[in-house]
Amino acid sequence: MVREATIALIRIAPEDVQLGMFIQGFDGSWLDHPFWRTRFVIETERDLLKVRESAVSAVIIDDALGSAAQLEPVTASPEASSWQPPARHAAPAWRPAPAVHTPQPQSFPAAYGRATRIFGKSRKAVSAMYSDVRLGKAIKAEKLVPLVDEITSSIDENPRAFISIAQLKTRHEYTYMHSVAVCALMINLARDLRFSDAAVRDAGMAGLLHDIGKALMPLELLDKPGKLTDEEFEVIKTHPMRGQELLKQSSGVSHNALEVCLRHHERFDGQGYPDGLSGDRLSLFARMGALCDVYDAVTSERAYKPAWSPTETVANMRDWAGHFDPEMFELFVKSVGIYPTGALVRLKSGRVAMVTGENPDDPTRPPLVSVPDALHPEAERLDPAVEEIVGMESAEALHLESWESKRAQMIKRFRS
Repeated sequence: MVREATIALIRIAPEDVQLGMFIQGFDGSWLDHPFWRTRFVIETERDLLKVRESAVSAVIIDDALGSAAQLEPVTASPEASSWQPPARHAAPAWRPAPAVHTPQPQSFPAAYGRATRIFGKSRKAVSAMYSDVRLGKAIKAEKLVPLVDEITSSIDENPRAFISIAQLKTRHEYTYMHSVAVCALMINLARDLRFSDAAVRDAGMAGLLHDIGKALMPLELLDKPGKLTDEEFEVIKTHPMRGQELLKQSSGVSHNALEVCLRHHERFDGQGYPDGLSGDRLSLFARMGALCDVYDAVTSERAYKPAWSPTETVANMRDWAGHFDPEMFELFVKSVGIYPTGALVRLKSGRVAMVTGENPDDPTRPPLVSVPDALHPEAERLDPAVEEIVGMESAEALHLESWESKRAQMIKRFRS
């Protein structure tokens, strides 16, 4: 048995892993092992068998956190010290990668203004990318890296700020802004999964490019206000394959981005498309993409349906047995707010209010500020213990003019 140690870690062969060991990471790509986690204790025979049968070249054990103390560490070989993950895959989370600048966390008001500017820049960049694709031009993904890094920086400052803004897009800009929202959700989830900076960037890029096949679909189908016919749906179902074909002809596109593009409509139970893959056959990135894609889709206003509230969305998604990786879903729910800050909501009293933050004790009753109307011309704080949210509203449906600037002013005024 060949074993190598790196600081407090021990590298062993997959067949030498035993129950009770603490897995710190894997030598190999994310696609070579079936786990969405990389740091956990081997507690079941099923997980033990998965590790031993995986395609990874080695397993990294933390002998301080598991039962690997009996394995004596030896000096790492030159080959081991120079090992790098395959270039087409994301760097494993346990191995430090070239750092993307991570700013200090900021308060919501401080982060909101910058997040708004970055979102505006994203809107222009993604709109231009979709237009180029429709004109037959190839994508140069490397040119999108600075944008992904800016979105990551905004998420690191305050994830609620950018995600809240991304969730408040109008139905007219859904097709391309959905990609920006999924990019942000992927980055946020990747951070919670403790990915390296390189893998976080890869997740964000995969989210930004995942739906690019929609640019090749007939606009009349994308904007159709009613239900698609079976024939029309079969056309729409080709967008993952069309998108992957396009990305393969483009530059700077990683394997993970190709995977998310092709697999974001697969389901954990194998009932998705295009290939009906299930469970461990779906890569970590594919499972992430499917989850983030659906969440943003159903919480967004579309040409053919109103947006679901985040509360409805979480409840319904939890009931869709087999659709998502169940463990990842619960982690995802914790990483996103129930009601995005800045969202407009209808109260049981009939008034319209804006969400100004979160309530950790009861996420269904966030802090609220009234939206001025004829009977109540001044905005005021409302008691969330008294006011009950009954649904989501949109500035468009309420005919609120210049709402984006007014919303920013109200958040700045009322968010402490």
